[in-house]
Amino acid sequence: MRLCPLTIARGLERLIEATGRLTAWCVPLIVVLVGVDVAARYFLHQGSVAVQELEWHLFALVFLLGGAYTLKHDEHVRVDVLYRSHWLKQKQRALIDLFGTLFMLLPFCILVLAESLPFVHNAWLFDERSADPGGLGQRWLIKAAIPLGFALLIMQGLANVMHALVALRGDGAQTDTQEGGN
Repeated sequence: MRLCPLTIARGLERLIEATGRLTAWCVPLIVVLVGVDVAARYFLHQGSVAVQELEWHLFALVFLLGGAYTLKHDEHVRVDVLYRSHWLKQKQRALIDLFGTLFMLLPFCILVLAESLPFVHNAWLFDERSADPGGLGQRWLIKAAIPLGFALLIMQGLANVMHALVALRGDGAQTDTQEGGN
């Protein structure tokens, strides 16, 4: 059985979609934590280092794990003046996407992934904890979000490459996610 590129791309994108939707739940949790933390500090004169660290850990998860979801939905930052112009054809956009992904996004993500694994391993090996009294332990857990986030970006980048190749082939197969669908 041979899988077509769009089937593989859509499979990767289902994982990215699920991860992005799950990660989105961190945002209201951050809002609640910050509100409780501020109220505790100003009204009860009580603060918690662990709560403050949990806030930035959750923010890191949103940023790291939400990157692939953002790329999937084409909401990432780029210069759209040329790319979104009406005179640029779909094949030309596909070529820009292919070049940008293969020569910019993927090499950077692979480098960060490779360099972050020893970082996480050392945090786990030495049972790294917060330097602040009352802070969170198991620092390797949050550090593991770095390679995980970049692995997700690699997966979405590969899905984008497959969509671009299908668009360049021009066999009439449309790329749902590139045309605004999910």
